[in-house]
Amino acid sequence: TGVVLWFAMKILWRRRNRLGASRSGVGIPLPYVAEGKVYLDWNATSPIFPEVTAAALPFLSRNFGNPSSDHCFGAPCRDAVSISRLQLASLIGCGDDEVVFTGCGSEADNMAIRGAVRLGKTGFANKELVPHIVTSAIEHPAITACIRDLEELGEATATFVPVEADGRVRPEAVAAAVKETTVLVTIMHSNNEVGSVMDIATISALVRGKSTEAQRRLGLPLIHTDAAQSIGKVKVKVHELGCDLLTLVGHKFGAPKGIAALYVRREVQLPSLLYGGGQEGGRRAGTESVPLIVAMGAAARVVDWELEAINSHMRQMIDRLYRGLVTALKQHTLRVNGPPLNAGDGLRLPNTLSLGISGAKASELLAKLTVSDIAASASAACHSADTAQDSISFVLVAMRVPDEFAKGTLRLSVGRHTSSKEVDRAVSVIAEHLSSCVKI
Repeated sequence: TGVVLWFAMKILWRRRNRLGASRSGVGIPLPYVAEGKVYLDWNATSPIFPEVTAAALPFLSRNFGNPSSDHCFGAPCRDAVSISRLQLASLIGCGDDEVVFTGCGSEADNMAIRGAVRLGKTGFANKELVPHIVTSAIEHPAITACIRDLEELGEATATFVPVEADGRVRPEAVAAAVKETTVLVTIMHSNNEVGSVMDIATISALVRGKSTEAQRRLGLPLIHTDAAQSIGKVKVKVHELGCDLLTLVGHKFGAPKGIAALYVRREVQLPSLLYGGGQEGGRRAGTESVPLIVAMGAAARVVDWELEAINSHMRQMIDRLYRGLVTALKQHTLRVNGPPLNAGDGLRLPNTLSLGISGAKASELLAKLTVSDIAASASAACHSADTAQDSISFVLVAMRVPDEFAKGTLRLSVGRHTSSKEVDRAVSVIAEHLSSCVKI
């Protein structure tokens, strides 16, 4: 079966090279988004790509079998899961046996963190030692909440490394936080609010250079990066990053919600988070959701094949958006939060604009934009509903963004299907509403 799947992937790659960019969906508006509505919140979630829907539909009808079953109904589903695993492996440059499907990014992050802590607890010769985790001050709540829980239970200690004013963490600061008891270093690949990209490769090299002989014997500390916001926007290859664990989230790059994956380097014996059946090589119990896995595989194929075109398109749309706002808002003082917009992929995401508007109140402006069918945000969707209307994002606080800009910050993010027409309408509507939102 493995040989057949390998040749199937080879055929797909040949078709890709033959078709080239002529069949690309980059820049083409989605047919199911009504005229006049503008979606600039791709960092919260992406629309499901049409190719992804088409790939998943057969597994919502005739291909309904359990992938663990040996009969004729299970075999097509099992093969589909295997192909999807190969597609994800191709995307990030790993072996298909190193891809573990999970139900969401939060589960993948928890699996990485709690698994590393268990490895430390069982491996330490001195059982009184408490595993230590190094992370940054601007991680996703899936990381910080899990770590805080372990701290409260007395199962781990943690160091939260501060970030620079551009939203990036210094690799030297991360390495300096490593102790003899450090079992995990988890630093996001890119930030979901300001788009800053971290230097994971240098972090990995410095951390490994600082580990003790005792840690190396245990294969510790493990290095994990949450790449949820980076996949489908910039190149992400695990061998270049030097990481042991990496989180991918389907709904951030064209797949439905409810499916994610954790890359686990082959040599890492990461303990399971969920127990039950022997699915996912015994690493994650639970019958696989074949439609969602197929969808994630199809999305991985799309962004793998079109990455260069998608990256370029996103950069063009953000540049058009920013230039349009600068021209339309000449009377206002603007601040780009994070690295400069002209920075390369190694410094910032091509699709994200965190724009501080002096004197504005983001909550008021967003309310007006919502009425006008412009979708944007002020912070990460996963926790924006739980904060006070005029509170400042913890990411902007960590970056020491001045209050006058932080309180008026919009997060605008584009994607594969964002059009120039959408961008121009957003500029016009934002400028119109700002006239009534900015304090004189």
